[in-house]
Amino acid sequence: MDKKLRILLSGGGTGGHIFPAIAIADEIRKRFPDAEFLFIGANGKMEMEKVPQAGYKIEGIDIAGIDRGNLLSNLGLPFKILKSLSKSKKIIKNFAPDFAVGTGGFASGPALYEASKMGIPIFIQEQNAHAGVTNKILSKKARAVFTAYPKVEGFPTEKIKFLGNPIRENIVSGMQETAQAKEKMGLDKDKLTILSVGGSLGSRTLNNAWKENIENLKEKGYQLIWQTGKLDYKELSSSLQLPVSIHLKEFIKDMELAYSAADIIVSRAGAIAISELAVAQKPVLLVPFPFAAEDHQTKNAINLVEKNAARMVKDSEMQEKFWNTLSEICENERIRKEMSDNLKYFAKPNAAKEIVDEIFKVIK
Repeated sequence: MDKKLRILLSGGGTGGHIFPAIAIADEIRKRFPDAEFLFIGANGKMEMEKVPQAGYKIEGIDIAGIDRGNLLSNLGLPFKILKSLSKSKKIIKNFAPDFAVGTGGFASGPALYEASKMGIPIFIQEQNAHAGVTNKILSKKARAVFTAYPKVEGFPTEKIKFLGNPIRENIVSGMQETAQAKEKMGLDKDKLTILSVGGSLGSRTLNNAWKENIENLKEKGYQLIWQTGKLDYKELSSSLQLPVSIHLKEFIKDMELAYSAADIIVSRAGAIAISELAVAQKPVLLVPFPFAAEDHQTKNAINLVEKNAARMVKDSEMQEKFWNTLSEICENERIRKEMSDNLKYFAKPNAAKEIVDEIFKVIK
């Protein structure tokens, strides 16, 4: 490309929308170091902090979703939408991007809608097995829709490119031999090791399940790396008498080391978590967060279960099914091997690179 590239990106509200957009920008910047980037985000949301931290400019618009808990608070929503469309139009006109990429969240709706109206090529990256409302609407105008699952309801089939979610580079390059990782973490390399991750804030459901099964873990001689999250860590660490085989952690910084050390992983079913688990290729028990928008975590998990790449226990079934399902995985090496092998289908370690390759095929 002769002239300096200009790329507009929009996505936010949660890390699951923000980090794929940053990863795509990073991949483009590797290829075109002098390219100019501009993000459009929602004022007051986490992208307004995270995007500048990653080294990119961002402009905020006043937009929010429907508040289903307080319908009266939605009275001003049409005004907010009109205002955000108007501001997006102004930003895009001034910036004049060559193309735009949306990764979901409130802000990407007005931003990509206005870009498409101006004839700017738009691309969608959807992280979940169930399309978000914003991305569903925008897909009609998109040149391509990049997904982490082969079929996503609500998107035109001919536009879907099953390329995966961009994930952290250290997960792709940092995986190591299991016994070596166990030793690095101060674990017994001969003991079956379970890693429990409940997302950055932790999971009360998982924390309660482990509390109830401490005796079972001791009896079986399993090791547990238990990421509690900030909210429960203080209470759990002060109130529980834990055996040396249970390692309580508020937050795990070196996730690639923890994934490597694990024989089995218990996790929520967020989109980026699943993409990382697929690359780690360790047998996994998924416990979807039931209050995620449109129950998308359950739909993510079902996609893996249908391929025999994971087992799933619903939040509401934890009391009856959690320990029995986990025990079946722990005690059957054949099941663990099958699940690890089947996870390869969802493993897309080069997602960011392949997404950017496709974009440039379309716009060249």
